[in-house]
Amino acid sequence: MTDAPQDDPRADRPRFDAISEPRPTPASLTAEYAAINDRLDRGERGAALAEWDALRRRFDTWTALAHLRFAQDTTDANAQADRDYADTLAPEAADLETSVKRRLLADPDQSDLAARVGPHAMRLWQTDVTTFDPAIKPDLEQEARLSARYTELLASAKLQIAGQTVNLAGLGPYAENPDRSVRHQAEQVRWGFFAANAEVLDSLFDQLVKLRHAMARKLGFADYTALGYRRLRRVDYGPDDVARYREQVVRHVVPLVARLLEVRRAANGWDRLRFWDEALIDPAGNPKPAGDHDTLVAAAQTMFDGMDHRLAGFYRLMSEGGFMDLKNRPGKAGGGFCTSFPTQGMPFIFANFNGTHHDVGVFTHEMGHAFQNWESRDQPGVDYLWPTMEAAEINSMALEFLAHPGIGRLVGEDAADRFRRMHLIGALALLPYGVCVDHFQHEVYAHPDASPAERHAIWRRLEAIYMPWTDYGDLDYLRNGGRWQAKPHIYGSPFYYIDYTLAQCCAMQFWVKSRRDYEASMEDYVRLCARGGSAPFQDLVRSAGLVSPFADGALADVVREAAAVLGV
Repeated sequence: MTDAPQDDPRADRPRFDAISEPRPTPASLTAEYAAINDRLDRGERGAALAEWDALRRRFDTWTALAHLRFAQDTTDANAQADRDYADTLAPEAADLETSVKRRLLADPDQSDLAARVGPHAMRLWQTDVTTFDPAIKPDLEQEARLSARYTELLASAKLQIAGQTVNLAGLGPYAENPDRSVRHQAEQVRWGFFAANAEVLDSLFDQLVKLRHAMARKLGFADYTALGYRRLRRVDYGPDDVARYREQVVRHVVPLVARLLEVRRAANGWDRLRFWDEALIDPAGNPKPAGDHDTLVAAAQTMFDGMDHRLAGFYRLMSEGGFMDLKNRPGKAGGGFCTSFPTQGMPFIFANFNGTHHDVGVFTHEMGHAFQNWESRDQPGVDYLWPTMEAAEINSMALEFLAHPGIGRLVGEDAADRFRRMHLIGALALLPYGVCVDHFQHEVYAHPDASPAERHAIWRRLEAIYMPWTDYGDLDYLRNGGRWQAKPHIYGSPFYYIDYTLAQCCAMQFWVKSRRDYEASMEDYVRLCARGGSAPFQDLVRSAGLVSPFADGALADVVREAAAVLGV
């Protein structure tokens, strides 16, 4: 590990509260795109590409601000209106952007274009142009509205437990409480909310599935699956590769997770392991952050100082510039994410701290995304600032593991070993759940006319394959197949969730390497972050000295190491 932190010499101390972009309009966007096309007409390709890149950065920054402010307070009428306006304008912008991509791709001088923007950008554009047509503009607006409605619904939860009113994120400490009856009550409260809103949840998803299927048909696809893969810009693998990967999880990971759960059951003296027991990974109680929000944020600087001077300097910029919103509060959207403002070269981390180990996991995860975006800010075009999602998740999940040596700063040195063990177990447990979510979506979009009841039955059938140990006891909503409805990605980002599991396979390879040579692993990690999205997923994986998750044995090797470390 390196010692003293050093700030990036190019840093100019940006501040989040100073970022603003004027609201674009259909007329202003049309005028700016007309000017770009005029330059192309005059043969001024270089100037046109530069103007187009700057325009896309401004539009993406404005959109990110609108969506972030809505997530920060879903009850704010102005924030709601701004998000609705952004969602309405997005298809108009997509139409103009796609037209330029089509024009450039049709230009006879493709070698000059490749030299200017890179061959991978052209491949991404070739994928992009197949995912949009003006005929689906109203569908895209409706899709955004339905997704926002789901977010608002979950954020509206006001749940009563132990004399307190909490939101869904606020249930976290109760769901991990060492007292089994408290954990049971937390899950009863959680799923009581979903049961009370079952009709709305089923209706929203049914509308989304049918809407997406209709968009796919309008664009010439047999069903939404092919379109969904293209919308995620997957250019070097397809559904068959993912299906084989899911089989690897069943073969190598499911048996290990089952053994780990049996060890946990025996260690706690339970006659059987129920669903509400799965969140209590450590028999002594899951390690928690060593302090409140402010303590954790300050301690993280010391941890990053010991990991890498580039990471440490970047975190200082994030912290001092106000580029983090980590506290849970009423009306705030659930979950965590990282967004960015490409005009500034700065990312932003959003989370909901609730006093559990998830605070540490989400924080280090989103910091990985943020650091990658910062390191790749000098990539030549906006298409390369972020990798495709599965590659982006390597950057986030790998940092979770690379933080292991200094994690005592965040959870207390006495709990550091227990946290590392818990994190490793949690990483393994994600894989069966993640591929179950993915398989479910493949089934759903292959049968778009299925009824809500049939979709719940699909989930139950797949759960038996990927998580055969699950025992929901008296939680009727879960026993009837409703667990998937708490996963926002299924509603808002179809086919995304497999990316976490593909990335986990790669992140665990970083973990294995770091146990042998930490500094070399950190250098590989920083170089991977700096590459951004300049290559497709499997090329980025190979460039970091990793094995593609689709290769035979990739999962088997990391599972073997994990099993040895965990002693099972």
